[in-house]
Amino acid sequence: MSADLSTIDDAVRDNLSRVLSKPVDPADFDPDRDLAEGYGLTSMQKVMFLMSACDDTGVALETFTEPDVAAMKTLRDVTDALAGAVAG
Repeated sequence: MSADLSTIDDAVRDNLSRVLSKPVDPADFDPDRDLAEGYGLTSMQKVMFLMSACDDTGVALETFTEPDVAAMKTLRDVTDALAGAVAG
């Protein structure tokens, strides 16, 4: 997968859209909205979302510590974390 930020952002948006109970178009996500409070993302959904986003971007989920994952509260947080991991 290409490591450019746009491609990572697209993958993150698509994967988030797939796990939410209420449908949201990937283009409609606010990158700074809290995923749990703003979109109702549960802890189980967050795990599924991060697993699939990591798979799609070629990043091992094990790259992130528990505190890293806990700090991923917004779409921007997730995108930035994955972009940083891809960049090495």
